[in-house]
Amino acid sequence: MNLRQKLLLLLSLTVAAVVAAVAWTVLVRIRQVFEQRDQEETALFVSQFQREFQHRSAEVAAAVDRIAAGERVRSMAFEFVQSGDAAPYLTEAQTLAQEAQLDFLEIVGPDGNVVSSAQWPARFGYPEPAATATRTTFLKSEDLPDGTTALGLFAVRAVNRTESATEPAVHLIGGKRLDQTFLADLPVAPGMQICLYSDASPNPGQNSSASLTTAPPTSSTAAFDPKRLVGTGGAVVDAARYQSLIEAARETGQPSSGILYLTGRREDSVSATAIPLKSETEGVLAVLTVAISRSGMVAAQQHIRSIAYGVAAGGILLAILASLWIAARVSRPIEQLALAAEQVAAGNWETRVPERGHDEVSVLARSFNHMTGQLASQRDRLVQSERVAAWRELARRLAHELKNPLFPLQLTVENLVRARELPAAEFDEVFRESTQTLGMEIANLKTIIARFSDFSRMPKPQLERIDARDLVERVRSLYEGSASVAGQEEANIRFEVEVSSEPMPLSADSELLHRALSNLVLNAMDAMPKGGTLTLSAKPHGDQVELRVADTGEGLTPEECERLFTPYYTTKQHGTGLGLAIVQSVVADHAGAIAVQSRPGGGAIFVITLPKAGEAAS
Repeated sequence: MNLRQKLLLLLSLTVAAVVAAVAWTVLVRIRQVFEQRDQEETALFVSQFQREFQHRSAEVAAAVDRIAAGERVRSMAFEFVQSGDAAPYLTEAQTLAQEAQLDFLEIVGPDGNVVSSAQWPARFGYPEPAATATRTTFLKSEDLPDGTTALGLFAVRAVNRTESATEPAVHLIGGKRLDQTFLADLPVAPGMQICLYSDASPNPGQNSSASLTTAPPTSSTAAFDPKRLVGTGGAVVDAARYQSLIEAARETGQPSSGILYLTGRREDSVSATAIPLKSETEGVLAVLTVAISRSGMVAAQQHIRSIAYGVAAGGILLAILASLWIAARVSRPIEQLALAAEQVAAGNWETRVPERGHDEVSVLARSFNHMTGQLASQRDRLVQSERVAAWRELARRLAHELKNPLFPLQLTVENLVRARELPAAEFDEVFRESTQTLGMEIANLKTIIARFSDFSRMPKPQLERIDARDLVERVRSLYEGSASVAGQEEANIRFEVEVSSEPMPLSADSELLHRALSNLVLNAMDAMPKGGTLTLSAKPHGDQVELRVADTGEGLTPEECERLFTPYYTTKQHGTGLGLAIVQSVVADHAGAIAVQSRPGGGAIFVITLPKAGEAAS
């Protein structure tokens, strides 16, 4: 990834992150505002419901009070106590209920049994527990002749036979339905839906009463029935969606709130609250649900998201334009500068970069051009100096090497000149010795010249597939037998070989590598004039093969380790200093590397690293 792409990515991510953070903050705030509004509207509706409930309770209580205060009921109570016969009053409750505009009315005798029932005349003689209710107004689930159950708001009043009597003769239990008509009269805010869920009586013939209390509840055992959830328009289509909230309110006796998804669309979700209505025995008798549509909040959030997407797209477009501008002003010159640096590293010292303007990048370009110019100039001077130094060093070394055999040659010739005056027999003897010396020194000169010639023109490796194990074995078999010096037990050299058992293929010139290893082995033997241990090892190292030649000689100083592979440098009294330079050249021709590890008195280890077959440069 280049600088231009990094700038584009950085700017785009920055814009996207900022827009996302702002959009997320706004969305969260919108949700909080709408949730707070829903809570406030729900609380307002609950308070209005309580006021309406109290108003309806007062209406029912007033209607029952008017019936109880009427002369007709008082006469009935007196006559019923006198005669004990309830037959004349079987239809009395229906007449009284119609006159008082009550949906329910029952007359209960002193024994707690129904005397007359407006909603269910056949209940004559059945007990009515609500006659002993401690509250004057309450909710009650009323069984009807058709097998259904209706929820109503009731009031109970005692009617004495005379004003002075202390024991009530009859009780009046009257009430009105609490159904969708009641819900339709409640003031609701736009987008709000109210529903009422009422439970059936657990046992037929036994009614239970409830009031708007907040005392600890008892769990309801009736299973949830979607048909019992009604709203202002009748049955609720998505009643099953409210089951979890209603059951939570019925089980805990506390209001339960949550988000309900009526369909698969978020626009159709509602923020719902279920409010339990409990009986005198603290059991939940009904649940009032208040659902407020979240379509406004969802629409606002979608609008904010649309704006955020538009801003993000515009920001990314600006980021692209900004990155292009920055690329033209900064990244492209830097790329040109990096490319020029690579070309200089590759050896093209004449590389230059364009210079534009007077900003920092232009200053950097001018500095680079100046630097490359200085480098080219210094390179030329350095090459010239190295050439002169190399020729001087070669001349010095060559003069030094040739000087040693020339001195014996001169002495031999002088001896021959002086021996010319000797008798023939003595001259012949001196002549034979002198010619033998001349032959030996001339051979030495040829050897010196051959070494310089070999170093000046190293042969190109003839690559073939070989195994490093065979190479080590060949060197071992050649030098292991000659590692001991005859007649000098203390100078014996112990030869050790450590070779891995797995194949170590190399693409190499076996003769050149053999000469290189042989040179290292001979150097190691020379470093141990009093004997020691010479270790020759080979092992794989990843995708390379590692060859080691170690000795236990006197070791080398750090300075000697640094200069050891320099041509003509030697630590021996006799030598050209070309042996290790030739070894390094051979290793380099095989795309390998050679290094030395040593310290004074600790021996030396020469490490050759070569790539395995197929990876060497030909």
